[in-house]
Amino acid sequence: MAEWTSEQVAERFQEAALTAHRLPPVRVQGYFNTWPAILRQPWETFSGDDALYRFPPDPAAIDRMEETMGWVLWLAEEDRHLVWMRADGYRWRDICRRFGCDRTTAWRRWQRALLTVAVQLNAASTPIKESEIS
Repeated sequence: MAEWTSEQVAERFQEAALTAHRLPPVRVQGYFNTWPAILRQPWETFSGDDALYRFPPDPAAIDRMEETMGWVLWLAEEDRHLVWMRADGYRWRDICRRFGCDRTTAWRRWQRALLTVAVQLNAASTPIKESEIS
């Protein structure tokens, strides 16, 4: 792949957050219901809760999400929270309250964290020449 940029890293984090939200909910194993499903009349369903249907992500998206989650190990804990909050779609106002800083400062920290990840990815993708090993 070509050189990673901050924008590409930000897009990958946003995709990972979206993929994480599309995963099925975690449930306690071992419990089940033996009652039969109740077939309701149409007039009974008017007051019922609407079912939320999530289409599960494809395996390639899950693999990219897992790879992206490994990238946060290169960041400090505060930067991890900042990057994930922004990827989840939090407003800058909420992020600034969480970190107790100005919007410009939060944006700079976010850019610095994305640049740190991009630099690490570019360093990992650079092939090592045989002359550098010896």
